[in-house]
Amino acid sequence: MQTSWSLRAAGLVAVAAVLLVGRSWAQPSGAAPSQRFATRLITLGTRAGPNPTIGRAQSSNLLIVNGTPYVIDAGDGVTRRLTKLGTNFRTIENIFITHPHSDHTNGLGALMSVVYDANRTGPVNIYGPPGTLASVQGLLQFLAVNSEIRISDGTKIVPANNIFSGHDTGAGTIFQDANIKVTAVENTHFHFQPGSPGYGKYRSYAYRFDGPDRSIVFTGDTGPSEAVAALAKGADLLVSEVTSSIDDYKEQQIKSGRWQSMTPEQQAGSIRHMTEEHLMTEEVGKMAGRAAVKTVVLTHLPASPDPKDDYGRFAEEVKTQFSGPVLIANDLMEF
Repeated sequence: MQTSWSLRAAGLVAVAAVLLVGRSWAQPSGAAPSQRFATRLITLGTRAGPNPTIGRAQSSNLLIVNGTPYVIDAGDGVTRRLTKLGTNFRTIENIFITHPHSDHTNGLGALMSVVYDANRTGPVNIYGPPGTLASVQGLLQFLAVNSEIRISDGTKIVPANNIFSGHDTGAGTIFQDANIKVTAVENTHFHFQPGSPGYGKYRSYAYRFDGPDRSIVFTGDTGPSEAVAALAKGADLLVSEVTSSIDDYKEQQIKSGRWQSMTPEQQAGSIRHMTEEHLMTEEVGKMAGRAAVKTVVLTHLPASPDPKDDYGRFAEEVKTQFSGPVLIANDLMEF
């Protein structure tokens, strides 16, 4: 009798956990609560980097199309967010990286480890701009130790190297299956100086996912970009990065101690990076207006000086340039 009660109690706890996760999802403004899309977006991590913070994971997103998951970016915390959703890690087959900055890739090694340990034996492909292949190869060296141990103790058969493959892609259509078509364009997040280590070597992409019922565009990290605006033309959702004012940015950098650790040249470079290679709120609105998208979702949110982590003013500033709905993403929200 006691065993039966324990099983029932465990079942109730599991149901409650699912309901709690379900309540953290949100439908777009104007959508009927019962409306379900074949192409679903869940924002897994919504914090900008590079420093991790409490409360929000770093950049990561999940598309579920006809029940098939596609991961876009893998910042720190992506695995725990997927775990909270109750994800079957054996079903993850395709991962897309917008660019190889740490806050978009810090969780990739952990994600690959969990997929492997979940006993997936089919291939997992990781697509992205130049730098993706090198990143995956480096992570596979790390995974090889765990893989060899588990094969040696008899709990695994297939080496990790046989499962994961990194792919450096160009612009254009980079992926298509029965559910989605993925199109990439180079954005304006990188402006390397001639002679620098990354000059001519790395790129940063925005992606458009065309599903059976909706088109969703991820800007990735970018400054103002006509290529991204063209990619987003008529999209149902524009999932856009957004950054704070330079004054707010500098305040946060000083508060974290990072500003004081930089040379004057580094400080000037960081200000240029924020103004030219990220999107201020009004620039998001202008891009959304030019593209005539239906809805904007703001993510990749900077650490907020507001203790309530409230970004309502960001939405209002975007709306000065864009007449459609503007939504603020939180971790584990569905749009």
